[in-house]
Amino acid sequence: MNVALEEAEAAVKNHEVPVGAVVVYKGKIIAKAHNTREHSNQFHGHAEFLAMLKAQEVIGDWRLEDCDIYVTLEPCSMCAGAMIQARVNSVYYGATDLKAGAIESKIALLDVPFNHQVTYCGGILASESQKKLKQFFKELRT
Repeated sequence: MNVALEEAEAAVKNHEVPVGAVVVYKGKIIAKAHNTREHSNQFHGHAEFLAMLKAQEVIGDWRLEDCDIYVTLEPCSMCAGAMIQARVNSVYYGATDLKAGAIESKIALLDVPFNHQVTYCGGILASESQKKLKQFFKELRT
């Protein structure tokens, strides 16, 4: 999660919402990314989505069955759905997202009995993630 927090800091330097993600495959980080939605002007520029795209290139398969994702903010429905489709093993996240979180905040998408189940655990280094987000939006408003 510390590497994901470093990616969140890289997002801040690019004037992006500070969210970072890493993909771990068999105990090794194989991909990392941060939000790029504003810079790329693409709706799918979320950290975890981009990290999964990079991971599939490394593995050479769209199936990320042996992968775990660490992300600083609770995934939205797009990203949680992509994790199901990619057959991700587990997702670990920091802060909850009360506006768009699709794991526990708004809906519990990963609890729906799809053909693949992604396990999850939230609240990991949540205060550090929340601090980055609050500081970013405070500075944005001033």
